[in-house]
Order: sequence, then C-alpha cells, then structure tokens
Amino acid sequence: MRLTIVVPCYNEEAVVELFDHRVRDSLGRLDGVEYELCYVDDGSSDSTLDRLRALRLRHSRNTRYLSFSRNFGKEAAMLAGLREATGDAVVFMDADLQHPPELIARMLDLHALGHDQVVARRSRDRDGVARSTFSRFYYRLVNRLVDVELARQGAY
Repeated sequence: MRLTIVVPCYNEEAVVELFDHRVRDSLGRLDGVEYELCYVDDGSSDSTLDRLRALRLRHSRNTRYLSFSRNFGKEAAMLAGLREATGDAVVFMDADLQHPPELIARMLDLHALGHDQVVARRSRDRDGVARSTFSRFYYRLVNRLVDVELARQGAY
C-alpha cells in the first residue's frame, strides 16, 4: 500500500519538524506501507516554508510541499494536497499534532477491512462537567437547525 499524508500548514514553524519526526516514527513501524508526506503551506507569514524546504531536502524521497502565495484557508490547502496525492489512501493531519500520528496504524487497519473513509474523532473523556454539558447543548441546538445530523465528538 502507498499512503499519502496531506498536511495543511499555516504558521507552523514551531511544530512542523516535531510533527514530521513523530509521523515518520509512526509510519516506520508499519509493515508494507510506503508513504509520502505532502505539506501545503497556506501562505504562512513565519518561517514555515523554510522549514518545509529543509524537510524536503532531508527526506527528498518521500516529502513534497506546495506553497500558496497567500492564505486561502485550510480547505483549499487540503484540496491542493489531495490533488497532488499519489497514494492508494490519503490521511489529512494538522501539523500542530492535534491528530496523534499513532492513530494512523488503526485507521489503516480499518481501511483494510473495506471502509472507504475512516474519520478519527477526538475523545472528550477528560473534559470537565461544564464543557461536556455545553457541548451536548451545542450539538442538540445545531442538529435542530441543520438537515444533516452532526455527531457530537466523543459520543459513540
């Protein structure tokens, strides 16, 4: 299997190298998975683009990046990365490590079982009572106003 990890980046100079290290460490433990990292710089005003160039030089075999001339938003960056992806499967991840790279293995296991899409949801196990109550209220309200039901994160 060939996997593409698409990583939209906006002002991520402080974390992009740590992200890259953690993803490579996680992917290096998987048997039979070739991978590429496709970073998309969304018009960052810091040194994110310089760090992406350095990552490309260090890992030229499986690292690419795109750079927008200005900030177009995360969705545009995701679409651009998807268009560039060469993998049999694509994983979108935020560079700020909001999505733990260690979940990729489990996502690939579910994909191998025949799932077309695998979406990770944040666990809310550690949220306090006030935050959990507000979250339940918010999703109830939103679901009354929209046609497609939104699943509350952490609810299974």
